[in-house]
Amino acid sequence: MTETHSAGVRGDSGPRVAELVASRVLDVPDFPKPGVMFKDLMPLFADGEVFRQVVDGIVAYHGRDAFDAVVGIEARGFVVAAAIAYAAGVGVVPVRKAGKLPRPAYSASYALEYGEATLEVHEDAFTAGHRVLVVDDVLATGGTAEATLDLVERAGGTVAGFTVLLELGFLGGRERLAPRPVHALLSV
Repeated sequence: MTETHSAGVRGDSGPRVAELVASRVLDVPDFPKPGVMFKDLMPLFADGEVFRQVVDGIVAYHGRDAFDAVVGIEARGFVVAAAIAYAAGVGVVPVRKAGKLPRPAYSASYALEYGEATLEVHEDAFTAGHRVLVVDDVLATGGTAEATLDLVERAGGTVAGFTVLLELGFLGGRERLAPRPVHALLSV
């Protein structure tokens, strides 16, 4: 495994935060299939001080009072969402893979960069106008993010922001989500 970081890294919260994230991302070649370079963020989650700085940075960027709930996208998004929700003193809502939620749920199917998937959120996850910050670990083609943002709105929430730790800019996810703003701590 090789580290992703280098001089001149960039992100929407500035070069210091981008370098912080980049310093804890490892490249894993040929995962989950040959030809795919997986960006492993587990070293970032495992470093308590770095993880705290990243979470605090996300809360500061959006503003502690700018959202009423945080949505995390399965599965690594759960880690980030729970930490942000705790730091901001708000609730956390999971967006899960199909069949994992016990009550009535909205679902959305979408194409991944290497397959297809369906996500779900409970129908009663939000009250009308609930301001929701959506977070995930990586933005690639934007299919997962687009499905999640649509689910939040179908369930009655208002998307207050969308943040990812790492954006793979060459895959065009940001463009797919336009005009919705994307906040990426590190863009490669």
